[in-house]
Amino acid sequence: MKPQRERIRIDVLPPSDTSEEEAVRMRIADEAVMALARLIGRQMAREQFQKKMALERRSNNARKRTMES
Repeated sequence: MKPQRERIRIDVLPPSDTSEEEAVRMRIADEAVMALARLIGRQMAREQFQKKMALERRSNNARKRTMES
């Protein structure tokens, strides 16, 4: 049985207390953007790795078939 993946939940909240400094809000926003970029990058790397492994398997299978003939 395939393990079930956890879902990431992103809540959209109204602007927080406006007494926070702009620099603090920008830092929080930057951290959120970087976290999202890391997640996207990891997914892209996983997909690229899976494609590479599939190509190698196909290549190895074809090579084995030609050697057996």
